[in-house]
Amino acid sequence: MSRPGPLAGIRILDLTRLLPGPVATLHLADLGAEVIKIEDPQVGDYARTLGTGQGEDSAYFRMINRNKQGLRLDLKTAGGVEVFKRLASAADAIIESFRPGVMDKLGVGYAVIAALNPRIAYCSISGYGQDGPYRDLAGHDINYLGYAGVLDQIGCEGGNPALPNFQIADLLGGALTAAFGILAAIVEAQRTGKGRYIDVSMTDSVLAHTYFAMSRLNDSGHSVARGSDLLSGGFPCYGAYRCADGKHMAVGALEGKFWKICCEVLDHPEWVRRQWDASLRAEVAAVFASRPKDEWAKLFAAVDCCVTPILTPEEALKNEQITARSMVLQEGGLTQFAPPLKMSDFEFSIRQAAPSAGQHNAAILAAAGYSSAEIERLTASGVLG
Repeated sequence: MSRPGPLAGIRILDLTRLLPGPVATLHLADLGAEVIKIEDPQVGDYARTLGTGQGEDSAYFRMINRNKQGLRLDLKTAGGVEVFKRLASAADAIIESFRPGVMDKLGVGYAVIAALNPRIAYCSISGYGQDGPYRDLAGHDINYLGYAGVLDQIGCEGGNPALPNFQIADLLGGALTAAFGILAAIVEAQRTGKGRYIDVSMTDSVLAHTYFAMSRLNDSGHSVARGSDLLSGGFPCYGAYRCADGKHMAVGALEGKFWKICCEVLDHPEWVRRQWDASLRAEVAAVFASRPKDEWAKLFAAVDCCVTPILTPEEALKNEQITARSMVLQEGGLTQFAPPLKMSDFEFSIRQAAPSAGQHNAAILAAAGYSSAEIERLTASGVLG
């Protein structure tokens, strides 16, 4: 029998917008946490209208805000601040992604909330962190990757930096780093009764995971040029190869035993000794270019040497391994991903769709002890939008 989610009973106030923070709280909500998504009455989460018509929530927004409750609250009003403080006094965590100092200006910074609730895990996500010369600068994923030295390493040899359609800093830095920081602080608070302030810099988070580039710096004192390192296409045994139909195969035959099998399938056993010969790349590329991707995929499926087809997003959603793991969900006409982990005695479910703006105003405030009359007054005054 499935047990409640491992985070059942954890309450999180989410003030974040767009991608990093909402994905952090998505993971926590999917594991059972009660996440209250708080939006200002004026603009709210910009993700609601990305690429959509007026009044229609985007697929982007709906994918990353499921299993959350929606509250509209104007923190620029005294009434809104008082409501937030009451909610925060009973919360386990707060997560926000405004520029440094904004929460303090609103009167709901960490010091104020921790005085009310010493157990609070209070997480701030920003591009560069709460201190340093860049703390007040705007930025996006491309900027954080650039400062962390990651973009310099991505791309083909001699070419320009490649821009991945995968927000590395936003997701690795803003989402996953924030999620594990919050969980660590909650675990400690359960033991000690005292929470933490968590300062998440997306730039720091990316930099702290550039292990391969750092290993090169440690070994030789300098980085390797884009597209010429071991894991960026510099050697024949690890790279992407274009096929006759313009599609590609991914060769990850780093180990000698895998490279040997790869060479045998390519009908060039003499290449085994040239695994680390960069000049062999052109010859390998010519062989892959002689057949379409599906033919190569069929040949390599019969062996096990880390050579696989590169799928389009559409193909990935239908891939037999992905479907066997139940990673793709259809809910209300929306294609979504299941959580990226499985846990014993826990069956994931979409408990509720992404909330409309302020959908749960009355229910959230009633649970916090507000009377119907008080809720009506807060609504009439504009505090709730």
